[in-house]
Amino acid sequence: MLAGAGAVLGLAAAPAQAAEVSFATRCVPPAGVGLDPVNGTTKVEITAPAGAKVGDAIDVVWKFTQAASKNPNIIDLPADSVQPTGTLKASGAQSADIAMTGPRENPAIPKGGDMVLSDMKGTLKLTAAGKLTLTPGAYTVNAMGTNTVCTPTETVPAAGTIDVAAGDGTPTPTPDPTDTPTPTPTDTATAAPSDSPSSSSSSDDGQTDFTGKAVDIPYTCQSPLGEKKATSTIQINAKKNGGSYGLTVQFKNSPMDSPADIPADSVKPSMDVVLGGADKGSVHVEGPTNSGAIKSGDPIEIPDMTGTYKPGATGESTLSPGVLTIKALGTTTTCKPDSTAVSLTLTTEEQEGGASGGSSSSGGTSGSSTSGGLAATGADDHGALKALGLVAGTAVLLGAAVFTFMPGRRTR
Repeated sequence: MLAGAGAVLGLAAAPAQAAEVSFATRCVPPAGVGLDPVNGTTKVEITAPAGAKVGDAIDVVWKFTQAASKNPNIIDLPADSVQPTGTLKASGAQSADIAMTGPRENPAIPKGGDMVLSDMKGTLKLTAAGKLTLTPGAYTVNAMGTNTVCTPTETVPAAGTIDVAAGDGTPTPTPDPTDTPTPTPTDTATAAPSDSPSSSSSSDDGQTDFTGKAVDIPYTCQSPLGEKKATSTIQINAKKNGGSYGLTVQFKNSPMDSPADIPADSVKPSMDVVLGGADKGSVHVEGPTNSGAIKSGDPIEIPDMTGTYKPGATGESTLSPGVLTIKALGTTTTCKPDSTAVSLTLTTEEQEGGASGGSSSSGGTSGSSTSGGLAATGADDHGALKALGLVAGTAVLLGAAVFTFMPGRRTR
């Protein structure tokens, strides 16, 4: 299902290069819908600059040159209802995961029709000279509020190599490929390797901005249709201000669809970010209400949520997405993670009245947690679940079944 191609912007002096690779892929439908994982072949065409220099921010785009799936004979997919996201891995001169995102743009896809997925784009700040290799990784396809997660099942061939010169433009020797590349420190936070969360030190050369890793969090929500499950990609970023940190929680995709027309300024999200490591408890963050009306069936997009983290301990403290609460039309719906993952790690210093052992904010629906785990929460008003049902049953089935692979099919 995957394919990639890209045009790199802002590097007119360096010609673009494009390469196509293919690899076996296993896609897992949303949990709880009774469909087995499916296997197929992904083809990706990556376009990237042939050369650049340390300090440049390169833009990369990938294109789906062959979708290995069809829309099952369950439901017609409306226009602009499918959105791909994924990860492009950089290795060699530096190691990083490049977050790739495509717009929710597709023609109407009838039952049994070929899948059409938009191009995905991402940006990487270059921090070390040498040869930089780009390799496609896992990706997620969001269809009408449900996610299908696709992972390579074999070693993926490199899809492009960039010659990165030193900051002054002077070429430097390429490291022996048998040597383990050593990351070069930088004052600008870059994407972290996929096997570890972003880790930043609050005392590193006066650094104040810290970028977290985008992590996939499976949520379970209650509705009149029973339990509904959806996976959202979430990233936690921080900005240091004195001894505290301003947090921003970003949802890369929506975990739910609207069951009815909802007017503007009537939906408000919040979350309790879970603390771990040296610190314990939670941090309450909130987002603004929806600026425009939401039509029935449209995704309920979660805006950036913000809050303040005042450390209650000294050491390595972790931040993970926690319970999500949506208030709409006077009702409250609560979604709990089935499991969570660390998005950001900070080297913190204890502040008087900090979060350790409790919550750094009096807001939110969760109580304190002395173990760093999720606090027990639930919807107090069951009428909320009737007013804001999450992901209609047909949409869940669609998200699970939409990637029944049919190798060899091509799509424009």
